Amino acid sequence: MRRVGILGGMGPQATILLIQKVVDGIAAADDADHVPLLVDQNPQVPSRIRHLIEGTGEDPGPVLVGMARRLVAGGAMALAMPCNTAHHYAPAIRSAVKVPFLDMVELSVNRAARMTGSGGQVGILASPAVRRIGLFDAALARVGVRAVYPDDEPALLAAIRRIKAEGPGPEAKAALRAASGELLQKGAVVQMIACTEFSLLQDALAPGAEAFDTLDVLAEAVKDFARADGEGDARPEEGHAYPR
Repeated sequence: MRRVGILGGMGPQATILLIQKVVDGIAAADDADHVPLLVDQNPQVPSRIRHLIEGTGEDPGPVLVGMARRLVAGGAMALAMPCNTAHHYAPAIRSAVKVPFLDMVELSVNRAARMTGSGGQVGILASPAVRRIGLFDAALARVGVRAVYPDDEPALLAAIRRIKAEGPGPEAKAALRAASGELLQKGAVVQMIACTEFSLLQDALAPGAEAFDTLDVLAEAVKDFARADGEGDARPEEGHAYPR
């Protein structure tokens, strides 16, 4: 199998959750059946929120590029990054290495398009930074899907910060459930969990939501890439792609 490098630490629990999803998704009879991973668990990546929302923080891009280069030097044949907001810096990562970057945004947009159909809409549960930088909007528009966001951005940001500090507690769950309910009221039945902190709260969505998690999509792509036979034989399962 081919080794995948993980740009992690954003946050640490989300990185561990991705690894767990990859492990759980393999029908293994022995250790050797599992996916080989290299993980750079780097919680010192500069804050994406401070850089993109507050305009006061250090640019995370150079740090992410350094991580990518180290992972490739260590033998990674593809890269994955379990942080939606950090995909804003994906172009810098791609330009710095010559291995595929398993793009969680593009893969998740493809999933949303299959679930909603052209002309549909998808609710996005994410950091306010995702909305402000339009991380998903243009890609969704290309496949004929409209992005819908909750209005109470401060509540979502507070929930993300609470999860980072305290873990997935009841206050964060309540905030996510309220945001999911608001999306349903706006007509967005299909909802995308697009913050890896919220991936820790999948059971907190409003009843009636048809949700998928971008972290699950990324875990599937990691497994697909690792188990493909060779560089020229990467054949993703239906709906997956390996953007460079």
